Amino acid sequence: MQAHEIMIKQVYKVKETDTVRSVIERFMEYRISGLPVVNERNEIVSYISDGDIMRYIGKHRDVVVDSIYYVAVFKGDQEDFEQRAQRLLDLNVKEIGKKKVYTVSWDEEIENIAAILGKKQIKKLPVERNGVLVGIISRGDVIRHSFKSFL
Repeated sequence: MQAHEIMIKQVYKVKETDTVRSVIERFMEYRISGLPVVNERNEIVSYISDGDIMRYIGKHRDVVVDSIYYVAVFKGDQEDFEQRAQRLLDLNVKEIGKKKVYTVSWDEEIENIAAILGKKQIKKLPVERNGVLVGIISRGDVIRHSFKSFL
């Protein structure tokens, strides 16, 4: 079984010029947790997930780096949660999204897709054909299609 046989063809996505506000609105509206970020040619340039947002709004504590040659203190957050959350909304999606995006070709075999999702510990894989986004496959899609004939 190949990617194009199990992928979701209607892909929710955001443009590289969008703000995180539009991402969160789509997360809430469609009850999803991640979106590919595309350019004007529908090529994937980034991926933004609920994990990226959690890392941004979560509390960042002071970090002390102590070595033989120097001691450095990296200050954590000086603003409260609401301020971080409000600031996040106006950021460009590419500022917090992942630049390294794992993708699969539209003719990739399901067992290879399962291996990538498991090994890389990611929830979804964008599907490309000729460098353009054509679909998306989640862990759930792989499980449903892998086991439906056994149950």
